[in-house]
Amino acid sequence: MAITRPFPFILRISLTLALCLTASLLPVIATAAADCRTGEQSHVWTAPQHPQPGDPLEVMAVATDGVLDQLLVTDPTGRHTTLRGTPNGGPPWSLAGTLFRPTAGTYRIEAARNGQVVACEDIEIGGMANRPDSHAWNLATEAFYAAWIEHLFDAPPDQSLSADSLAPFLRNPERNFLYNSQGAGEDNRLPAAPDCADLPYFLRSYFAWKLGLPVAYRACGRGSRSNPPRCEAQVIEQRFTNAPVSATSFREVSQQIINTVHSGSARTGLTDEATDFYPVSLERESLWPGTIYADPYGHVLILVKWIPQRGNQSGLLLAVDAQPDNSVTRKRFWEGTFLFAQTPSSGPGFKAFRPLVQTGSGMRPASNNALDGSNGLPPYSTAQARLAPDDFYARMEQLINPDGLSPETAYESTLDALMEQLETRITSVNNGETYMRAHPGATVSMPSGSAIFETIGPWEDYATPSRDMRLLIAMKVLKGLPDRIRRYPQLYDLLGENSETAAVRIERLHDQRLDERFITYTRSDGSPSRLSLRDLYRRRAGLEVGYNPNDCVERRWGTTPDTPDNATCRRQAPLEQQTRMEDYRAWFHDTVRPPR
Repeated sequence: MAITRPFPFILRISLTLALCLTASLLPVIATAAADCRTGEQSHVWTAPQHPQPGDPLEVMAVATDGVLDQLLVTDPTGRHTTLRGTPNGGPPWSLAGTLFRPTAGTYRIEAARNGQVVACEDIEIGGMANRPDSHAWNLATEAFYAAWIEHLFDAPPDQSLSADSLAPFLRNPERNFLYNSQGAGEDNRLPAAPDCADLPYFLRSYFAWKLGLPVAYRACGRGSRSNPPRCEAQVIEQRFTNAPVSATSFREVSQQIINTVHSGSARTGLTDEATDFYPVSLERESLWPGTIYADPYGHVLILVKWIPQRGNQSGLLLAVDAQPDNSVTRKRFWEGTFLFAQTPSSGPGFKAFRPLVQTGSGMRPASNNALDGSNGLPPYSTAQARLAPDDFYARMEQLINPDGLSPETAYESTLDALMEQLETRITSVNNGETYMRAHPGATVSMPSGSAIFETIGPWEDYATPSRDMRLLIAMKVLKGLPDRIRRYPQLYDLLGENSETAAVRIERLHDQRLDERFITYTRSDGSPSRLSLRDLYRRRAGLEVGYNPNDCVERRWGTTPDTPDNATCRRQAPLEQQTRMEDYRAWFHDTVRPPR
């Protein structure tokens, strides 16, 4: 799939934010009057780094303490105007607008709430830009990072958003507020193809590069059956704080980080302090865009946006992830994509980057005790460690839909999520087919045991055991929704109806939808094959062993000798691999990952 272009007004928000964000991080020369100060919780940003007369100036105010409702502009002649702004987020909240055709001189930008100015910035148009005096991660830069992430992956919630790598997102000036912000064309040919574990580090280091901030990371182990991963001493890279920093330097730093980090970096224990991430509480105020989700089996997602519930229309918590083939896709939170389990080999759940704090001798990572929320950042919390999976998902459902949903709306939302997952799998399987056609006669080596879920090379890139495990879980979740209504009636807006009656009605609805929803994949001979959702449930046994790229595409979609699409299958995995796949079938049948 290609990246979907957002609606025009969202594009304006994105461009606005992007360029705004560069202001603080890519600071501007300001002839700031003594009374023009930025508040502790509200900041004004502008972009580009070197604003010129006649060129649009993008303005964005970001706040962590409440909605901003007005942007005020005073031009060099002293004339006052109100800048039309577009609100977003919360928390952090942002208000963005564009100042067209500014003239040379100093502009004052003020952000207001309920008629009270809460942040101010003086901007010199046509002057020389300076780097900031302080190269620090703090509440303002963390909030800016969250806003940047949100707009980098913004699009209407009902549209698919995916690309073959991160590069199309970063190279899109309507999405990336920091695109070529140095004015050196630094993003034009920048490689950007991180996989799932690398993605949060790559985005964090890219943002740090553009803003002149330090970036920190650790080398970590992968853990064992009885212990989560442990990490070595933190490396604090400060090369970006020495302006200017070229794209070549960024490539060197980001490659060094990618060569060091892996899925174990996110799965560290929840009480461990020698980590790059710390767990946050399951509260709306703590789950900012940019927060990662570490599942217990190694996958990593990044939160990008909350869509609030409106009446009986389901709310959404959206995230992006990267796959081993480097594709990046936006998806919604639900059991089929966010796996949760209590296991001694991992510390799973929602986590934020551990802040760096300034000391007399330099910088050090903040301790868990220091992350008490007093600095405005999400506080450290181990609440996730005390939840069983069903309770974890129930808690998240309360956050996403605090007013509850009708059983029908809940079912349709879950069904849509499953169909999104199936469409994503079509792309993943097609990527494997493309590789096999490019290497005729080749056989992809298959790891043994639990290593099928964690390896490197073509198997990692084109086999789909982890993705298929999630798909099988997703199918189970949809089918099991009536039982969930019986167990957790408080999550649903039943309007006085008995939960058993509601559950039976959803069972009938499910049986109807099985014949109404379809996917279409491309067979080995290039012809289309249309499968109903009922077909896919019938093929569940085939999907349990459908992850091997050495098999034809038909077998990967669960075909059997008696199904019509089996006739075009021309490739089969070696017998030895088939035998091992049968040995591993129980993992997929029971949807339980084996211990490492």
